[in-house]
Amino acid sequence: MQLTEHRADRVVLYNISWQQFENLLIDLGQTRATRIAYDNGTFEIMTPLPEHEYYKEAIGISIQDIAEELNINYESYGSTTWKREARLAGIEPDNCFYFQNEAKIRGRLELNLNQDPPPDLALEIDMTHKSLNRFPIYARLGIPEIWCYDSGELKIYQLQQETYREVETSSVFPILRVQEIPTIIEQYRLDGKLAVRRAIRNWARQ
Repeated sequence: MQLTEHRADRVVLYNISWQQFENLLIDLGQTRATRIAYDNGTFEIMTPLPEHEYYKEAIGISIQDIAEELNINYESYGSTTWKREARLAGIEPDNCFYFQNEAKIRGRLELNLNQDPPPDLALEIDMTHKSLNRFPIYARLGIPEIWCYDSGELKIYQLQQETYREVETSSVFPILRVQEIPTIIEQYRLDGKLAVRRAIRNWARQ
């Protein structure tokens, strides 16, 4: 195990075996504020900042509000630890959702990517520019779509031939230009959460 990078909001460890990764997850425990990512021996632990957590919640709730307005069944699994030893990949997204595969996992409290489908959508809030590139991890886990928020912009990436490419239309909400969500959040942010949610729901209905 080798520590090569340490900042106030993150620690990066190199040369971490899969068993060491599993042991670190046990040591860190389930009740923690940190987020982890593991990519073929590189292990990153991040401590989210308040700004990060605000947009994680605001966009995550917006996704749920939109789904309800459009009468689309969904399931949210938050920052679940997704991992596959055969792919040497593990990650905790800021949030994740099932839409297309919702019926296959409905009501399930335990999921295993060796036999269950991965989430259809992962949300990444990149306020501090993470040291570890998460796209290859998500690709090896087979997550088809990622929404990335950074500096007021929301971008959509879809998995195409094991590589993520930016696209204009989400497969989750194809009738909506979801890139507009941050603008709505900013417009009503100082009016409180209820105002944001009402605005998002009105936008989705229109």
